[in-house]
Amino acid sequence: MELTRRDALAALAATGAGSLAGCAAPRASDGGAGPIASNGAPVGDSEMETLVAVAEVVYPSAVDGVAEFVGTYTGGRVDGDDGYARGVAAAVESLDEYADEFHGDRYAALSASTRRDVLDYMSVDVVDPAPDGTAAQRVRHYVVNELLYAFYTSPTGAGLAGLENPPGHPGGTESYREGPNG
Repeated sequence: MELTRRDALAALAATGAGSLAGCAAPRASDGGAGPIASNGAPVGDSEMETLVAVAEVVYPSAVDGVAEFVGTYTGGRVDGDDGYARGVAAAVESLDEYADEFHGDRYAALSASTRRDVLDYMSVDVVDPAPDGTAAQRVRHYVVNELLYAFYTSPTGAGLAGLENPPGHPGGTESYREGPNG
């Protein structure tokens, strides 16, 4: 399945974050190592590379177009919210430091299986997300949960998980007449 810019914009609309006005997609960076275009937030190419590397590990393997999806979603998510952007940058820095300490390189430079191991060893899957918590809690909050939320609120991600019309969501007259089991 192909994640698209449209999926990212739908996920952004679900968060109520970012600006969707106009035709241009939010950009993850302003050419090179620069920050997010309009507000000077600290999420540049290096952070985006790490976010994409995490998404490649936590998203289902059947999904393509991850880099463009993550770039568009994250660009819109951090645009205009400098506090959130600083939180993302700090969480990515913590993840890179952890990977470097145990594997001698930044997170994005590691193989997919090693990246998966880093998240497991960091216990990101079992800690409670907390924006002001430990490094693992911040990575869970700002990186993993945010990427998973974006994926599963997008039409492609929801369809892949069978959530395109979850219980309690209006699905038109056919779903009303047939009930949840069809």
